[in-house]
Amino acid sequence: MISVNFSGKKPTIQRMLLVVAAGIAFLSGCSQPSALKSEGDSPDSENQNTPLPVSQTNPRTSNFVVEAVDKVGPAVVRIDSSRRVRRDMAEGYGDPFSRRFFGAPPPSRRVEQGTGSGFLINAEGQVLTNAHVIDGADTVKVTLSDGRSFTGKVLGQDKVTDIAVVKINADNLPTVPLGNSENLQPGEWAIAIGNPLGLDKTVTVGVISATDRSSSQVGVPDKRIGFIQTDAAINPGNSGGPLLNSRGEVVGINTAIIGGAQGLGFAIPINRAQQIAQQLITKGKVEHPFIGVQMVNLTPEIKKRLEVASNGRINITADRGVLVVRTVRNSPATRAGIKPGDIIQKVGDRTVTKSDQVQDEIEKYKVGDRLPIQVQRDNKTENLQVQLGTLPTTATMNEEP
Repeated sequence: MISVNFSGKKPTIQRMLLVVAAGIAFLSGCSQPSALKSEGDSPDSENQNTPLPVSQTNPRTSNFVVEAVDKVGPAVVRIDSSRRVRRDMAEGYGDPFSRRFFGAPPPSRRVEQGTGSGFLINAEGQVLTNAHVIDGADTVKVTLSDGRSFTGKVLGQDKVTDIAVVKINADNLPTVPLGNSENLQPGEWAIAIGNPLGLDKTVTVGVISATDRSSSQVGVPDKRIGFIQTDAAINPGNSGGPLLNSRGEVVGINTAIIGGAQGLGFAIPINRAQQIAQQLITKGKVEHPFIGVQMVNLTPEIKKRLEVASNGRINITADRGVLVVRTVRNSPATRAGIKPGDIIQKVGDRTVTKSDQVQDEIEKYKVGDRLPIQVQRDNKTENLQVQLGTLPTTATMNEEP
């Protein structure tokens, strides 16, 4: 998660924007085939080879869930990660008397372990999973559905989208069929496979509850992703496992739940995950475009707060848009002339009313692209060109003074 430190003397309008922004909370049935008869069939004939019901011909009665699991299950894996954590035992020996006569004990090491899921995306052993499943791990063990285990090598991880790719030394492996997450609609069947709470090969069923849930709605505002919502049961350990449609195609990667809620699970759309995975495989990292602003959705409440905070000196006439609260020093936004108090109304060709929409549009471009952004300033329209930079991963950013 990026740490943002803002410093410097703020102009009057920016102080008011920050006061207003301070009050805003971000959420940082089985079927049986009927016997077909031709026109010449006689219902009374004892010589007819009438097919028997499925239950009499096949003891394993099938349905679409069973078929989907049979198709994908062999390619779903269990991921066990572990990391060594150093602990200074001297913390308990703060008494000078104890230190003098017994000395400080050597530091101890303990091992933290975690379990998640993943799935094979090619026969050469590349596994797609969540970044948080393997983050910080010293060792990664991948166990296949047939019981074989391998030591995995992390090819790359992207914490911004929570995607990671792990490689195992094996070939001729089963793979999952991939679907198209762009075509998902609420109400479609959803099937989750994974290893929740250490219970391997667990299958749960529900529906697609919603699509394109923003990261702030899900409660992970530092992520740049639109989530699929499902009521198929997802628990710790499901992370990284596949979410399937009724045809047994992977449409998402199970990744998040909301604590204390029931029937609220979230998955990363597979189309987006594929894009990220390809960059991780070829480059080992992902470059996310960045403009460098902090934004808030413009609402009647925000407009009223600004008017009160400025004693009427600020009067925003726009009813919709995204208010720029802060800009980052030396960022693409400041170089393009974007200022605190500007109201972003269009990014590229898309009219925007929410900050998530701004971020979604930016993510469609590449670092270095020039992105047209239309803002309203002092009740006038300004058309600006922003050359996208690379999202900082560790560097601290400062706001524009």
